[in-house]
Amino acid sequence: MTPQTSTLKVPGASLYYEMRGSGPVLLIIPGGPQDAGVFADVAGHLADCYTVVAYDPRGNSRSTFDGEPQEQDLDVHGDDAARLIEALAAGPAYVFGTSGGAQIGLNLAARHPGRVRALVAHEPPSMMLLHDPSPSLAGMRDLHDTYRSQGVEAAMQKFFSENSLSEGPGQDEAGPQDGPPSFEPSPEEAETFARVSGNFEYWLAHGVMPLSLYRPDIEALRGRPVVVGIGEESIGQPIDGMGKALADRLGSKRAAFPGDHMGFAPYPDRFAETLHLTLRGA
Repeated sequence: MTPQTSTLKVPGASLYYEMRGSGPVLLIIPGGPQDAGVFADVAGHLADCYTVVAYDPRGNSRSTFDGEPQEQDLDVHGDDAARLIEALAAGPAYVFGTSGGAQIGLNLAARHPGRVRALVAHEPPSMMLLHDPSPSLAGMRDLHDTYRSQGVEAAMQKFFSENSLSEGPGQDEAGPQDGPPSFEPSPEEAETFARVSGNFEYWLAHGVMPLSLYRPDIEALRGRPVVVGIGEESIGQPIDGMGKALADRLGSKRAAFPGDHMGFAPYPDRFAETLHLTLRGA
């Protein structure tokens, strides 16, 4: 399904977003350096039930700053999401955020509760809620230091390796080091990966530490319709502990999603079905 694309002017930036389908609005917030394109397949599977709106967070891909790049600020991101929902004039929206996008969703739900019908926070890196966040924080600081001393490529190789993630489209689940891609990426997938790769430096320079240090406002979120999603293949990993810490603090539900931290890429149909069922039960 070809999306309808548009931009929204917000203070200090312009937000690119794309819409598919009809029904209640489901806002999708990508994580880290990702953009709306990584959710094209998931959005296509959900378009019969929702008006799916995916956007590029400011600083990523087609959502550009008015001036020089700025350090990521979760309050600014939360305000951006709220303004986008308001511009759609659709009342409170369902919201799905993954990774750093889940952190944005948590900020949105805490500070703009009237804009959110229900939030699914998929694998949020809420390390500040751990009993002892120091090991996780040390890892992110090491990633940031690697970027500063050795550059983008070395830092991203470290990130992918330490999180058991593949580096691009067409990779099988074992990872890029184990052989050639298991399939040839489509032109759209290749274009999306090129855009996302272009965001790596901004994310490493201005996003890694703010997203890692963000502490969700538990008091404001408690009692809100928030579900914490975790990938079935992430169970027992550090990100699983972070999600559990958030769910325990909120007294909220947890939902198992297909795959790992980026399970939406290899399993878009199953991921979309799980998200739909989770929103219905939120």
